Amino acid sequence: MKRYYNILVIAMMAMMSMAFSSCEDQNIAMDLEGTWEGYTHMQSYYGGRYYNSTYSYVDFSTDPFRFTSGKGHWVDYYSGAPWDYIANHIEWRVKDRVIEIYFVEDDYTLYIDNYRLSDSHFTGRVYWNKSTDFTFDLVHTSSPRWDHYHYGYNYYAPGKDGKAPERPQRVLK
Repeated sequence: MKRYYNILVIAMMAMMSMAFSSCEDQNIAMDLEGTWEGYTHMQSYYGGRYYNSTYSYVDFSTDPFRFTSGKGHWVDYYSGAPWDYIANHIEWRVKDRVIEIYFVEDDYTLYIDNYRLSDSHFTGRVYWNKSTDFTFDLVHTSSPRWDHYHYGYNYYAPGKDGKAPERPQRVLK
């Protein structure tokens, strides 16, 4: 009987730790929701050259049925590149305090696990893979509009001739 009691206590402790982790993830997701603007220091490779972003816009909208995940947009603006900006639809989630951001059009995931997040400021490091990371510094500029969820961004800007060029690839050196 004592053995079953010990197993029950261990199972309850595991469930409680998962519940507390879930609450913390929900709080992070709620703080993350909205529009953030600033510098992510992204790079893109196109035509044999690397281009550095000069400004970024990131929008996080929470899934109404899953409080720790959602969708949004990530737009990087460039100066001196053959395009003005590169935009992606993103799918994001918070799991065990790690923010995972999946870039839909480019089919890759970034991880943010070393960050500071407040109501107005979001800074930290983004990890592309085990050997590549970069810093970001974003300011919260708006909260979500609850009356609509329509996203109308183009994936990337057309070239000067009006035709859609080959899509640049974001990279980290």
